[in-house]
Amino acid sequence: MTEEEKARYFELLRFRSVGVDKTKQRDCVECATWLKTAFEDIGFSSSLRLPDGVSGPPCLYAERIVGPDAVTVLFYGHYDVQPPDPLGEWKSDPFEPVERDGRVYCRGAQDDKGQLFAFFCGMKRFLAASPDADINIKVLLEGQEESGGDIIWRVAEGMAKKLRADVLLVSDTNAVADLRPTIIAGLRGVCHFTVSLKGAKCDLHSGIYGGIAPNAAGAMARLLASLHNDDGSIAVDGFSNGIVPPSAREIELAEASSSGEAAIEADIGCRPCGGERGRSVVERNSFMPTIEVNGIHSGYGGPGSKTVIPCEALAKISMRLVPGQSPRGAFEAVCRHLESRVPEGLTLKIYEATGFSEGFRLPLDTPLFRLATEVLESMDSRGPAFLWEGASIPCVSMLSRVSGASPLLVGWGQPEDAIHSPNESFSIRQFDLASMWAERILGALAPEKKGINR
Repeated sequence: MTEEEKARYFELLRFRSVGVDKTKQRDCVECATWLKTAFEDIGFSSSLRLPDGVSGPPCLYAERIVGPDAVTVLFYGHYDVQPPDPLGEWKSDPFEPVERDGRVYCRGAQDDKGQLFAFFCGMKRFLAASPDADINIKVLLEGQEESGGDIIWRVAEGMAKKLRADVLLVSDTNAVADLRPTIIAGLRGVCHFTVSLKGAKCDLHSGIYGGIAPNAAGAMARLLASLHNDDGSIAVDGFSNGIVPPSAREIELAEASSSGEAAIEADIGCRPCGGERGRSVVERNSFMPTIEVNGIHSGYGGPGSKTVIPCEALAKISMRLVPGQSPRGAFEAVCRHLESRVPEGLTLKIYEATGFSEGFRLPLDTPLFRLATEVLESMDSRGPAFLWEGASIPCVSMLSRVSGASPLLVGWGQPEDAIHSPNESFSIRQFDLASMWAERILGALAPEKKGINR
Protein backbone atom coordinates (compact mmCIF):
# COMPACT_ATOMS: atom_id res chain seq x y z
CA MET A 1 0.00 0.00 0.00
CA THR A 2 1.49 3.31 -1.04
CA GLU A 3 1.08 6.45 1.05
CA GLU A 4 -1.25 7.86 -1.59
CA GLU A 5 -3.38 4.70 -1.51
CA LYS A 6 -3.50 4.83 2.28
CA ALA A 7 -4.61 8.45 2.27
CA ARG A 8 -7.40 7.70 -0.22
CA TYR A 9 -8.39 4.56 1.70
CA PHE A 10 -8.74 6.63 4.88
CA GLU A 11 -10.88 9.17 3.00
CA LEU A 12 -13.25 6.40 1.94
CA LEU A 13 -13.45 4.96 5.47
CA ARG A 14 -14.47 8.30 6.97
CA PHE A 15 -17.84 8.26 5.21
CA ARG A 16 -20.49 7.14 7.72
CA SER A 17 -22.24 5.08 5.07
CA VAL A 18 -24.52 2.97 7.28
CA GLY A 19 -27.04 1.95 4.64
CA VAL A 20 -29.65 0.68 7.09
CA ASP A 21 -29.77 4.01 8.96
CA LYS A 22 -32.08 6.49 7.24
CA THR A 23 -30.33 9.38 8.98
CA LYS A 24 -27.13 8.39 7.12
CA GLN A 25 -28.56 8.53 3.61
CA ARG A 26 -26.66 11.71 2.76
CA ASP A 27 -23.43 10.02 3.91
CA CYS A 28 -24.19 7.11 1.58
CA VAL A 29 -24.77 9.41 -1.39
CA GLU A 30 -21.54 11.29 -0.65
CA CYS A 31 -19.63 8.01 -0.40
CA ALA A 32 -21.05 6.75 -3.70
CA THR A 33 -20.21 10.09 -5.32
CA TRP A 34 -16.62 9.86 -4.03
CA LEU A 35 -16.29 6.42 -5.60
CA LYS A 36 -17.86 7.65 -8.84
CA THR A 37 -15.17 10.33 -9.10
CA ALA A 38 -12.44 7.80 -8.30
CA PHE A 39 -13.47 5.58 -11.22
CA GLU A 40 -13.83 8.54 -13.58
CA ASP A 41 -10.32 9.66 -12.66
CA ILE A 42 -8.91 6.41 -14.12
CA GLY A 43 -10.91 6.57 -17.33
CA PHE A 44 -14.23 4.89 -16.52
CA SER A 45 -17.60 6.33 -17.41
CA SER A 46 -19.93 6.10 -14.44
CA SER A 47 -23.33 6.98 -13.04
CA LEU A 48 -25.33 6.71 -9.82
CA ARG A 49 -28.50 4.67 -10.23
CA LEU A 50 -31.76 4.33 -8.33
CA PRO A 51 -35.07 2.79 -9.43
CA ASP A 52 -37.69 5.36 -10.43
CA GLY A 53 -39.48 6.85 -7.45
CA VAL A 54 -37.13 5.26 -4.92
CA SER A 55 -34.93 7.00 -2.37
CA GLY A 56 -32.05 5.34 -0.59
CA PRO A 57 -28.37 4.55 -1.03
CA PRO A 58 -27.70 4.62 -4.79
CA CYS A 59 -25.87 1.99 -6.80
CA LEU A 60 -22.75 3.02 -8.67
CA TYR A 61 -22.24 1.66 -12.16
CA ALA A 62 -18.92 2.25 -13.92
CA GLU A 63 -17.49 0.78 -17.11
CA ARG A 64 -14.43 0.69 -19.32
CA ILE A 65 -15.39 -0.87 -22.66
CA VAL A 66 -12.86 -1.68 -25.39
CA GLY A 67 -14.95 -3.80 -27.74
CA PRO A 68 -17.59 -6.51 -28.13
CA ASP A 69 -15.12 -9.38 -28.59
CA ALA A 70 -13.06 -8.77 -25.46
CA VAL A 71 -13.51 -10.75 -22.25
CA THR A 72 -15.88 -8.83 -19.97
CA VAL A 73 -15.46 -8.72 -16.20
CA LEU A 74 -18.16 -7.47 -13.83
CA PHE A 75 -16.88 -6.52 -10.38
CA TYR A 76 -19.34 -6.37 -7.47
CA GLY A 77 -18.81 -4.80 -4.06
CA HIS A 78 -20.63 -2.69 -1.48
CA TYR A 79 -19.79 0.63 0.14
CA ASP A 80 -22.31 0.45 2.99
CA VAL A 81 -21.15 -0.66 6.43
CA GLN A 82 -22.68 -2.08 9.59
CA PRO A 83 -23.79 0.29 12.38
CA PRO A 84 -20.88 0.92 14.78
CA ASP A 85 -22.82 -0.05 17.93
CA PRO A 86 -21.94 -0.68 20.71
CA LEU A 87 -19.90 2.51 20.62
CA GLY A 88 -18.48 2.06 24.11
CA GLU A 89 -16.46 -0.98 23.04
CA TRP A 90 -14.47 0.85 20.35
CA LYS A 91 -10.89 1.78 21.26
CA SER A 92 -11.01 4.67 18.79
CA ASP A 93 -13.59 6.62 16.79
CA PRO A 94 -15.32 4.01 14.56
CA PHE A 95 -15.24 6.40 11.60
CA GLU A 96 -11.76 7.83 12.07
CA PRO A 97 -9.26 5.27 10.72
CA VAL A 98 -6.14 4.64 12.76
CA GLU A 99 -3.22 2.32 12.09
CA ARG A 100 -1.87 0.18 14.91
CA ASP A 101 0.66 -2.62 14.52
CA GLY A 102 0.14 -2.97 10.79
CA ARG A 103 -3.66 -2.98 10.95
CA VAL A 104 -6.15 -0.25 10.05
CA TYR A 105 -9.02 0.06 12.54
CA CYS A 106 -12.31 1.57 11.40
CA ARG A 107 -15.84 0.51 10.57
CA GLY A 108 -15.65 -0.85 7.02
CA ALA A 109 -11.87 -1.29 7.18
CA GLN A 110 -12.40 -4.79 5.80
CA ASP A 111 -16.12 -5.23 5.04
CA ASP A 112 -16.28 -4.18 2.30
CA LYS A 113 -14.55 -0.85 1.81
CA GLY A 114 -11.12 -2.34 2.45
CA GLN A 115 -11.51 -5.23 0.02
CA LEU A 116 -13.31 -3.03 -2.51
CA PHE A 117 -10.67 -0.31 -2.47
CA ALA A 118 -7.80 -2.80 -2.55
CA PHE A 119 -9.34 -4.27 -5.71
CA PHE A 120 -9.64 -0.73 -7.13
CA CYS A 121 -5.96 -0.04 -6.43
CA GLY A 122 -4.87 -3.30 -8.10
CA MET A 123 -7.08 -2.58 -11.09
CA LYS A 124 -5.66 0.93 -11.34
CA ARG A 125 -2.09 -0.44 -11.42
CA PHE A 126 -3.03 -3.02 -14.04
CA LEU A 127 -4.58 -0.40 -16.32
CA ALA A 128 -1.65 1.98 -15.84
CA ALA A 129 0.78 -0.78 -16.87
CA SER A 130 -1.44 -2.09 -19.69
CA PRO A 131 -3.55 0.84 -20.97
CA ASP A 132 -4.42 -1.03 -24.16
CA ALA A 133 -5.45 -4.27 -22.40
CA ASP A 134 -8.13 -6.10 -24.34
CA ILE A 135 -10.61 -6.47 -21.49
CA ASN A 136 -13.94 -4.85 -20.69
CA ILE A 137 -14.38 -3.98 -17.03
CA LYS A 138 -17.75 -3.21 -15.49
CA VAL A 139 -18.36 -2.30 -11.86
CA LEU A 140 -21.56 -2.40 -9.82
CA LEU A 141 -21.40 -1.23 -6.20
CA GLU A 142 -24.36 -1.06 -3.83
CA GLY A 143 -25.22 0.61 -0.54
CA GLN A 144 -27.64 -1.90 1.01
CA GLU A 145 -25.74 -5.18 1.24
CA GLU A 146 -25.67 -5.07 5.02
CA SER A 147 -29.40 -4.41 5.32
CA GLY A 148 -30.79 -6.71 2.63
CA GLY A 149 -32.47 -3.93 0.64
CA ASP A 150 -33.72 -4.52 -2.88
CA ILE A 151 -32.35 -1.46 -4.70
CA ILE A 152 -29.56 -3.38 -6.44
CA TRP A 153 -32.00 -6.11 -7.48
CA ARG A 154 -34.23 -3.57 -9.19
CA VAL A 155 -31.32 -1.67 -10.71
CA ALA A 156 -29.71 -4.86 -12.07
CA GLU A 157 -32.94 -6.21 -13.53
CA GLY A 158 -33.46 -2.89 -15.28
CA MET A 159 -30.01 -2.88 -16.91
CA ALA A 160 -29.58 -6.59 -17.61
CA LYS A 161 -28.27 -6.08 -21.15
CA LYS A 162 -25.68 -3.56 -19.98
CA LEU A 163 -24.43 -5.94 -17.29
CA ARG A 164 -23.71 -8.88 -19.62
CA ALA A 165 -20.31 -10.32 -18.73
CA ASP A 166 -18.17 -13.45 -18.74
CA VAL A 167 -16.81 -13.33 -15.19
CA LEU A 168 -18.32 -11.92 -11.99
CA LEU A 169 -15.49 -10.98 -9.61
CA VAL A 170 -16.31 -10.54 -5.91
CA SER A 171 -13.89 -9.62 -3.10
CA ASP A 172 -16.08 -9.73 -0.01
CA THR A 173 -15.13 -13.10 1.48
CA ASN A 174 -12.49 -14.76 3.64
CA ALA A 175 -9.24 -16.65 3.22
CA VAL A 176 -8.41 -19.68 5.34
CA ALA A 177 -5.81 -19.63 8.12
CA ASP A 178 -2.56 -17.73 7.56
CA LEU A 179 -4.03 -16.03 4.52
CA ARG A 180 -3.70 -18.99 2.22
CA PRO A 181 -5.48 -17.87 -0.97
CA THR A 182 -9.03 -19.17 -1.00
CA ILE A 183 -11.58 -19.62 -3.76
CA ILE A 184 -15.14 -19.57 -2.47
CA ALA A 185 -16.85 -22.41 -4.30
CA GLY A 186 -20.27 -21.83 -2.80
CA LEU A 187 -22.35 -19.59 -0.59
CA ARG A 188 -25.54 -20.16 1.33
CA GLY A 189 -28.59 -18.09 0.49
CA VAL A 190 -30.41 -16.03 3.10
CA CYS A 191 -33.81 -14.79 4.20
CA HIS A 192 -34.62 -12.90 7.40
CA PHE A 193 -37.85 -11.74 8.98
CA THR A 194 -39.57 -10.57 12.17
CA VAL A 195 -42.11 -12.53 14.22
CA SER A 196 -44.40 -11.00 16.83
CA LEU A 197 -46.83 -12.50 19.32
CA LYS A 198 -49.36 -10.15 20.92
CA GLY A 199 -51.88 -10.81 23.65
CA ALA A 200 -53.15 -8.32 26.22
CA LYS A 201 -53.51 -4.64 25.40
CA CYS A 202 -50.60 -3.78 27.74
CA ASP A 203 -48.12 -5.41 30.13
CA LEU A 204 -49.99 -6.72 33.15
CA HIS A 205 -49.26 -7.16 36.87
CA SER A 206 -47.91 -10.71 37.26
CA GLY A 207 -49.67 -11.20 40.59
CA ILE A 208 -53.08 -9.80 39.78
CA TYR A 209 -53.20 -11.42 36.33
CA GLY A 210 -50.83 -14.35 36.82
CA GLY A 211 -52.45 -17.62 35.77
CA ILE A 212 -55.07 -15.73 33.76
CA ALA A 213 -53.38 -13.73 31.01
CA PRO A 214 -51.27 -15.46 28.34
CA ASN A 215 -47.58 -14.64 28.59
CA ALA A 216 -46.21 -13.53 25.21
CA ALA A 217 -42.57 -14.02 26.24
CA GLY A 218 -43.04 -17.60 27.40
CA ALA A 219 -45.18 -18.42 24.38
CA MET A 220 -42.52 -17.02 22.03
CA ALA A 221 -39.87 -19.17 23.69
CA ARG A 222 -41.96 -22.31 23.17
CA LEU A 223 -42.83 -21.33 19.61
CA LEU A 224 -39.21 -20.75 18.63
CA ALA A 225 -38.08 -23.94 20.34
CA SER A 226 -40.48 -25.88 18.09
CA LEU A 227 -38.41 -25.00 15.02
CA HIS A 228 -35.78 -27.62 15.92
CA ASN A 229 -35.79 -31.23 17.05
CA ASP A 230 -33.90 -32.34 20.14
CA ASP A 231 -30.91 -33.38 17.99
CA GLY A 232 -30.63 -29.88 16.51
CA SER A 233 -32.12 -30.80 13.15
CA ILE A 234 -34.79 -28.55 11.65
CA ALA A 235 -38.33 -29.65 12.51
CA VAL A 236 -40.21 -27.63 9.85
CA ASP A 237 -42.09 -29.75 7.31
CA GLY A 238 -41.20 -28.78 3.74
CA PHE A 239 -38.29 -26.54 4.73
CA SER A 240 -35.66 -28.87 3.28
CA ASN A 241 -37.50 -29.73 0.07
CA GLY A 242 -35.27 -29.90 -3.02
CA ILE A 243 -31.89 -29.75 -1.26
CA VAL A 244 -29.05 -30.89 -3.53
CA PRO A 245 -26.46 -32.68 -1.34
CA PRO A 246 -22.75 -31.97 -1.82
CA SER A 247 -20.58 -34.44 -3.68
CA ALA A 248 -17.98 -36.54 -1.91
CA ARG A 249 -15.27 -34.48 -3.63
CA GLU A 250 -16.75 -31.21 -2.36
CA ILE A 251 -16.90 -32.54 1.20
CA GLU A 252 -13.32 -33.82 0.93
CA LEU A 253 -11.97 -30.44 -0.24
CA ALA A 254 -14.02 -28.54 2.33
CA GLU A 255 -12.78 -30.75 5.16
CA ALA A 256 -9.19 -30.31 3.95
CA SER A 257 -9.54 -26.52 4.14
CA SER A 258 -11.12 -26.50 7.60
CA SER A 259 -9.15 -25.07 10.50
CA GLY A 260 -10.62 -27.76 12.76
CA GLU A 261 -12.92 -27.73 15.77
CA ALA A 262 -10.23 -26.59 18.22
CA ALA A 263 -9.43 -23.51 16.14
CA ILE A 264 -13.11 -22.71 15.72
CA GLU A 265 -13.64 -23.06 19.47
CA ALA A 266 -10.76 -20.68 20.11
CA ASP A 267 -12.25 -18.24 17.59
CA ILE A 268 -15.81 -18.18 18.96
CA GLY A 269 -15.05 -18.80 22.63
CA CYS A 270 -17.26 -21.87 23.09
CA ARG A 271 -17.70 -25.34 21.65
CA PRO A 272 -18.98 -25.36 18.04
CA CYS A 273 -21.91 -27.57 18.99
CA GLY A 274 -24.78 -25.80 17.20
CA GLY A 275 -26.75 -27.44 14.43
CA GLU A 276 -27.59 -31.07 13.81
CA ARG A 277 -25.67 -33.55 15.93
CA GLY A 278 -23.88 -36.34 14.11
CA ARG A 279 -22.59 -34.09 11.34
CA SER A 280 -19.15 -32.51 11.14
CA VAL A 281 -18.54 -28.80 11.67
CA VAL A 282 -17.81 -28.43 7.94
CA GLU A 283 -21.07 -30.13 6.93
CA ARG A 284 -23.11 -28.01 9.32
CA ASN A 285 -21.49 -24.74 8.31
CA SER A 286 -20.96 -25.22 4.58
CA PHE A 287 -23.63 -27.57 3.30
CA MET A 288 -26.61 -27.58 5.69
CA PRO A 289 -29.39 -24.97 5.98
CA THR A 290 -30.12 -23.20 9.24
CA ILE A 291 -32.87 -21.37 11.07
CA GLU A 292 -31.36 -19.05 13.66
CA VAL A 293 -32.95 -16.79 16.28
CA ASN A 294 -31.07 -13.50 16.01
CA GLY A 295 -32.78 -11.78 18.92
CA ILE A 296 -35.77 -11.93 21.27
CA HIS A 297 -37.31 -8.83 22.82
CA SER A 298 -40.11 -8.82 25.41
CA GLY A 299 -41.09 -7.51 28.80
CA TYR A 300 -38.56 -5.99 31.18
CA GLY A 301 -34.79 -6.45 30.94
CA GLY A 302 -33.40 -3.67 33.12
CA PRO A 303 -31.78 -3.84 36.55
CA GLY A 304 -33.67 -5.44 39.39
CA SER A 305 -37.13 -6.82 38.76
CA LYS A 306 -40.39 -5.66 37.29
CA THR A 307 -43.18 -8.16 37.87
CA VAL A 308 -45.12 -8.02 34.61
CA ILE A 309 -46.72 -10.41 32.17
CA PRO A 310 -45.45 -9.19 28.77
CA CYS A 311 -48.22 -8.41 26.31
CA GLU A 312 -45.97 -8.73 23.26
CA ALA A 313 -42.83 -10.54 22.19
CA LEU A 314 -40.70 -9.96 19.11
CA ALA A 315 -38.17 -12.29 17.52
CA LYS A 316 -35.74 -11.69 14.68
CA ILE A 317 -35.08 -14.82 12.63
CA SER A 318 -32.69 -15.57 9.77
CA MET A 319 -32.44 -18.63 7.55
CA ARG A 320 -29.34 -19.74 5.64
CA LEU A 321 -30.28 -21.74 2.57
CA VAL A 322 -28.44 -24.26 0.41
CA PRO A 323 -28.63 -25.17 -3.29
CA GLY A 324 -31.95 -26.65 -4.34
CA GLN A 325 -33.97 -24.86 -1.67
CA SER A 326 -36.51 -22.31 -2.79
CA PRO A 327 -36.14 -19.20 -0.59
CA ARG A 328 -39.85 -18.46 -0.90
CA GLY A 329 -40.75 -22.08 -0.34
CA ALA A 330 -38.58 -22.32 2.79
CA PHE A 331 -40.02 -19.08 4.17
CA GLU A 332 -43.58 -20.22 3.53
CA ALA A 333 -42.85 -23.55 5.25
CA VAL A 334 -41.65 -21.70 8.36
CA CYS A 335 -44.72 -19.45 8.26
CA ARG A 336 -47.03 -22.49 8.11
CA HIS A 337 -45.14 -24.10 10.98
CA LEU A 338 -45.47 -21.04 13.21
CA GLU A 339 -49.07 -20.30 12.25
CA SER A 340 -50.14 -23.84 13.12
CA ARG A 341 -48.70 -23.49 16.63
CA VAL A 342 -49.93 -20.08 17.76
CA PRO A 343 -50.78 -20.33 21.47
CA GLU A 344 -54.35 -19.64 22.48
CA GLY A 345 -55.10 -16.00 23.27
CA LEU A 346 -52.20 -14.63 21.21
CA THR A 347 -51.99 -13.20 17.71
CA LEU A 348 -49.07 -13.98 15.40
CA LYS A 349 -47.63 -11.56 12.85
CA ILE A 350 -44.76 -12.28 10.46
CA TYR A 351 -43.33 -9.27 8.63
CA GLU A 352 -40.19 -7.47 7.39
CA ALA A 353 -39.23 -10.48 5.28
CA THR A 354 -36.20 -9.66 3.13
CA GLY A 355 -33.37 -11.40 1.34
CA PHE A 356 -34.84 -14.40 -0.50
CA SER A 357 -31.50 -15.20 -2.12
CA GLU A 358 -30.59 -18.70 -3.25
CA GLY A 359 -27.56 -20.69 -2.20
CA PHE A 360 -25.18 -21.90 -4.89
CA ARG A 361 -22.18 -24.18 -5.45
CA LEU A 362 -19.84 -23.75 -8.40
CA PRO A 363 -18.36 -26.52 -10.56
CA LEU A 364 -14.67 -26.90 -9.77
CA ASP A 365 -13.35 -28.22 -13.10
CA THR A 366 -13.83 -25.19 -15.34
CA PRO A 367 -11.40 -23.05 -17.38
CA LEU A 368 -12.11 -20.10 -15.07
CA PHE A 369 -11.29 -22.01 -11.88
CA ARG A 370 -8.14 -23.44 -13.47
CA LEU A 371 -7.01 -19.95 -14.47
CA ALA A 372 -7.75 -18.58 -10.99
CA THR A 373 -5.79 -21.47 -9.45
CA GLU A 374 -2.76 -20.63 -11.61
CA VAL A 375 -2.92 -16.97 -10.60
CA LEU A 376 -3.17 -17.78 -6.90
CA GLU A 377 -0.31 -20.31 -7.17
CA SER A 378 1.81 -17.49 -8.59
CA MET A 379 1.04 -15.50 -5.42
CA ASP A 380 1.46 -18.36 -2.94
CA SER A 381 3.20 -21.68 -3.54
CA ARG A 382 0.59 -23.45 -1.39
CA GLY A 383 -2.01 -22.77 -4.07
CA PRO A 384 -5.63 -22.03 -3.26
CA ALA A 385 -7.87 -23.68 -0.72
CA PHE A 386 -11.50 -24.23 -1.66
CA LEU A 387 -14.15 -23.09 0.78
CA TRP A 388 -17.91 -23.42 0.81
CA GLU A 389 -18.91 -20.43 2.94
CA GLY A 390 -21.75 -20.59 5.42
CA ALA A 391 -22.31 -16.87 4.94
CA SER A 392 -24.28 -15.15 2.18
CA ILE A 393 -23.81 -12.32 -0.28
CA PRO A 394 -27.46 -11.91 -1.19
CA CYS A 395 -27.17 -10.63 -4.73
CA VAL A 396 -24.35 -12.80 -6.12
CA SER A 397 -26.66 -15.50 -7.49
CA MET A 398 -28.94 -12.81 -8.91
CA LEU A 399 -26.08 -10.94 -10.60
CA SER A 400 -24.75 -14.18 -12.06
CA ARG A 401 -28.17 -14.94 -13.51
CA VAL A 402 -28.76 -11.42 -14.87
CA SER A 403 -25.26 -10.93 -16.31
CA GLY A 404 -24.68 -14.50 -17.50
CA ALA A 405 -21.28 -14.35 -15.76
CA SER A 406 -19.62 -17.13 -13.78
CA PRO A 407 -18.86 -16.00 -10.22
CA LEU A 408 -15.27 -16.01 -8.98
CA LEU A 409 -15.11 -15.16 -5.29
CA VAL A 410 -11.67 -14.60 -3.78
CA GLY A 411 -11.41 -12.59 -0.58
CA TRP A 412 -8.84 -11.90 2.12
CA GLY A 413 -10.80 -11.63 5.36
CA GLN A 414 -9.61 -13.23 8.61
CA PRO A 415 -11.39 -13.84 11.94
CA GLU A 416 -9.30 -11.18 13.67
CA ASP A 417 -10.78 -8.54 11.37
CA ALA A 418 -13.88 -8.56 13.64
CA ILE A 419 -16.26 -7.45 10.90
CA HIS A 420 -19.71 -6.40 12.18
CA SER A 421 -18.12 -5.95 15.63
CA PRO A 422 -16.40 -3.10 17.46
CA ASN A 423 -12.77 -2.48 16.45
CA GLU A 424 -13.12 -3.88 12.94
CA SER A 425 -9.75 -3.91 11.19
CA PHE A 426 -7.86 -4.92 8.05
CA SER A 427 -4.11 -5.48 7.90
CA ILE A 428 -1.82 -3.82 5.41
CA ARG A 429 -0.74 -7.33 4.36
CA GLN A 430 -4.33 -8.30 3.57
CA PHE A 431 -4.86 -5.09 1.61
CA ASP A 432 -1.72 -5.71 -0.44
CA LEU A 433 -2.72 -9.31 -1.21
CA ALA A 434 -6.21 -8.21 -2.30
CA SER A 435 -4.67 -5.54 -4.51
CA MET A 436 -2.18 -7.99 -6.02
CA TRP A 437 -4.98 -10.47 -6.75
CA ALA A 438 -6.93 -7.82 -8.67
CA GLU A 439 -3.91 -6.84 -10.73
CA ARG A 440 -2.98 -10.42 -11.58
CA ILE A 441 -6.42 -11.87 -12.30
CA LEU A 442 -7.22 -8.99 -14.67
CA GLY A 443 -3.86 -9.51 -16.34
CA ALA A 444 -4.59 -13.22 -16.74
CA LEU A 445 -8.12 -12.67 -18.07
CA ALA A 446 -7.18 -9.99 -20.63
CA PRO A 447 -5.60 -12.46 -23.14
CA GLU A 448 -8.45 -14.96 -22.74
CA LYS A 449 -11.21 -15.36 -25.26
CA LYS A 450 -14.77 -14.26 -24.70
CA GLY A 451 -16.74 -17.19 -23.27
CA ILE A 452 -14.17 -18.40 -20.74
CA ASN A 453 -17.13 -19.07 -18.43
CA ARG A 454 -18.47 -21.80 -20.71
